[in-house]
Amino acid sequence: MIDILTLTALSIAVAGFVVGVVVGLTGMGGGALMTPALIFLGVGGGEAATVVTADLTAAAVYKTGGAVVHAKEGSPNLKLAMWLIIGSVPMAFVGPYMVKAFTTDAEELDRVLKLSIGFALLFAAATYALRLYINLRRVRSGGDPGDPNPPVRPIPTLLVGMLGGLLVGITSVGSGSVIMIALLMLYPGLSAVKLVGTDLVQAVPLVLAAAIANIAIHGLDWGIAIPLILGSVPGTLLGAKIAPRVPQSYIRRGIVVVLTMSGVALLDKAGWAPLGREETHPVLIAVVGLAVLLLLPIIWGFLRKEQGLPFMGAPTVSELDTWNYAGRRSSSPRDEDDAPPQA
Repeated sequence: MIDILTLTALSIAVAGFVVGVVVGLTGMGGGALMTPALIFLGVGGGEAATVVTADLTAAAVYKTGGAVVHAKEGSPNLKLAMWLIIGSVPMAFVGPYMVKAFTTDAEELDRVLKLSIGFALLFAAATYALRLYINLRRVRSGGDPGDPNPPVRPIPTLLVGMLGGLLVGITSVGSGSVIMIALLMLYPGLSAVKLVGTDLVQAVPLVLAAAIANIAIHGLDWGIAIPLILGSVPGTLLGAKIAPRVPQSYIRRGIVVVLTMSGVALLDKAGWAPLGREETHPVLIAVVGLAVLLLLPIIWGFLRKEQGLPFMGAPTVSELDTWNYAGRRSSSPRDEDDAPPQA
């Protein structure tokens, strides 16, 4: 009988709840925030493989709920999701075995996983920022926003699925942020509600395949998985409920800061050479976070000016990220209902 009424279990549940709220508010950040949070809490001995497995298992549960909601609303592009799944599921299953083949030493495996997760977090932060910039350029171009129901391009979609599946299978990061930015670039006319719905539908078999492979190799620590599920599911539901009343732009900027700090911290923890191998650098990590927090709005302002917009103002980060702002400006009032349900 698993004892889940412990201080450690409570801290896991609280972490799951907090990250779940963020996922419900923004539709992103599950693995990218949950995995480093659990590693820094030191659960499972701080071993990356144990944390990744538990995180993937919990994600398979709470992402299923979000996918069901979107499927009932008819928002996913099922053909597009099918091609993503064909590419992502096999790679998600193979990814953990590739890492295992790389090394049989437990300490080296832990180091490799932390390095992989650290780089994946920085990649996720960069792709999210790129997503906003792509939308900003599209708004200013004034051109055709594209087909809201575009024909599927099988080969590039398959490749996106394969890359995303490999990333998720190894690190648990990428089923939301990385795949979504790739879809945005491939299918610029796809409405945001379909983008989120399609991503959630393909993410369920993806994280399930990754979870099964990781469980087969590393086993599953139910003492982590159960409180994680108990915390993340209600957190996700609460986040989705309060999302319309919370300023999304601040939350999304915060996510970029957290992703960057977490990525640098994990690279530091793994002894990445540029950061040194003998000691950690908490001051450096704090400085990186502060620099991103202060510089991000300034850089964004200059990018806006480069596109002929004022330093601040509309379109806001929230408008650029949560729905097809360019499409709404040039289409019927019906598109005002296209804001994606948060899940």
